[in-house]
Amino acid sequence: MRIAVTGKSGQVTSALQALKVPGVEVIPVGRPELDLLNPSMVSETIARTKPDVVVSAAAYTAVDKAERDEASAFAINRDGAKAIAAATAELSLPIIHLSTDYVFDGDKSGPYIESDPVGPVSVYGRSKLEGEHAVAAANENHAILRTAWVYSTCGHNFLKTMLRLAQTREELSVVSDQLGCPTSANDIAEAIVKIAARLLSDSSPDLRGVFHLAGSGETNWAEFARYIFSILEEKTGRRVTVKDIATADYPTAAKRPANSRLCCDKLKRLYGVSMPEWQGSTQAAVTKLLEEPKETT
Repeated sequence: MRIAVTGKSGQVTSALQALKVPGVEVIPVGRPELDLLNPSMVSETIARTKPDVVVSAAAYTAVDKAERDEASAFAINRDGAKAIAAATAELSLPIIHLSTDYVFDGDKSGPYIESDPVGPVSVYGRSKLEGEHAVAAANENHAILRTAWVYSTCGHNFLKTMLRLAQTREELSVVSDQLGCPTSANDIAEAIVKIAARLLSDSSPDLRGVFHLAGSGETNWAEFARYIFSILEEKTGRRVTVKDIATADYPTAAKRPANSRLCCDKLKRLYGVSMPEWQGSTQAAVTKLLEEPKETT
């Protein structure tokens, strides 16, 4: 199975490349040969890779910057996603498109299911939601995967930021009134391979549509940080304490959903895919980063 994935340096792309699953070849495609700001390049580039399935992972993810750069966010997250989906439809290929918890407003009291009303509260969230709609309209053979709080040992993410700050700080203030499901890019990659195989072997309409894909269990940012630092202390003896603060005490350009919890029962029921508990995957990532200090810079 040949999987083309957009975005050469993204967390999920890197995780897919690292999997080394027998019989699975991952082909990253990105700039300069694939530029989502130049949709005319997309079809030819994807056709050249001769994939069996395409993973649309490239995105504009600078959430706060998007508030002042709306045009770029929509050009990539909506128009670029549409171009990829249209190209896959033209080539009769299934597409797996990565989306986000930011399509919700965060006001629900419990975990979100796929059929809950959407209501993004940021430019990033709106651009990703319109990307979902564009992908679904352009290619019926799609699986849209909403995920949340993604981290890995590469790229920019909360886990790596905490470890970097821990090198020079003994106390950190972290927001504690936002709930979510930390999700390992490695776990996402493993799930994608299983989902891709099913899409290729089973034409059931039930396997097409929107699905939630996030780490099992839930926490808040402050507790997530505490868990990261508990592993750091266990491995190195360095202790960093976390002070809980409210979202209001840490203003950002873009509003974040207070509740980012995603219910993944639909994915488990239809695909048989269950995500690991977030703590185990977090421990694996922190341990790897501590063993390879250069990765934390």
